[in-house]
Amino acid sequence: MRLVFAGTPETALPSLRTLIDSPRHEVVAVVTRPDAESGRGRKVHPSPVAALAEEAGIEVLRPAKAGDTAFLDRLREIAPDCCPVVAYGALLPQAALDVPKHGWINLHFSVLPAWRGAAPVQHAILHGDEITGATTFRIVKELDAGPVFGVVTEQVRDSDTSGTLLERLAVSGAGLLAATLDGVEDGTLEARPQPSDGVTIAPKINVTDARVHWSKPAMHVDRLIRACTPNPGAWSEFRGQRVKLGPARVAAGAARLAPGQVAATKKAVLVGTATDPVELGEVQPQGKRLMGAVEWARGVRPEGDEFFQ
Repeated sequence: MRLVFAGTPETALPSLRTLIDSPRHEVVAVVTRPDAESGRGRKVHPSPVAALAEEAGIEVLRPAKAGDTAFLDRLREIAPDCCPVVAYGALLPQAALDVPKHGWINLHFSVLPAWRGAAPVQHAILHGDEITGATTFRIVKELDAGPVFGVVTEQVRDSDTSGTLLERLAVSGAGLLAATLDGVEDGTLEARPQPSDGVTIAPKINVTDARVHWSKPAMHVDRLIRACTPNPGAWSEFRGQRVKLGPARVAAGAARLAPGQVAATKKAVLVGTATDPVELGEVQPQGKRLMGAVEWARGVRPEGDEFFQ
């Protein structure tokens, strides 16, 4: 099939590489978000998908909005059979959805209908899911509600961050997406409606949501930090300065501390919660580099009556 691939971040690269290498399909163009500023120098860079496509000699379309007339005209000229989508990051109007004869097929990183929305992997970790996965479905106007072609599942490990879990799902999902497109081309795969029960929503987690509330149980603190690693980054304040927090460990059996209270030794930094303390891993003080919690504590020398807020 002639494909126009839509995607933007690194998460989409395993799928794009798989389809470029496929002997059955031809990626004739990609659709991605416009170039954006990134890095310390805030220089303008192409998206990871755009960079890979340009390297492979594939046409890159960067509409400000997917409803732009020029973009829709070019899409109709290309006349793709199908448009696979992985983390594109923008809404697709009906005028775009109507162009390919096999529609737009999305790879979504949850087992639908669970965790429809922008942050399915983060919410799976935050809510303590033991199993998650990836789903291919045909895009319809309603958010992530289209009929499903296929599913793969993945165990959520106790040490998983949203970053590590998404890396695994991106790889297994790439195989699922390729197999889905094969089945659509053969006519051997039929999309089935999602069940009406079990729908949950996974809205974007912003910086405000990522603030750690030490009055919560240790398990919640652990999950929040892992869910927000690497983005948007869990944080708290110490002496009025923001400190970014990497994955922590529940210190079961350690002496209880008041919520937010800091207890530092030569080997560990513990912070109190509503239940057991947590042992901090890596931290990043505002305006400084990432470092181990013990190194951080040697520099700030927290007193026994000081707290994360």
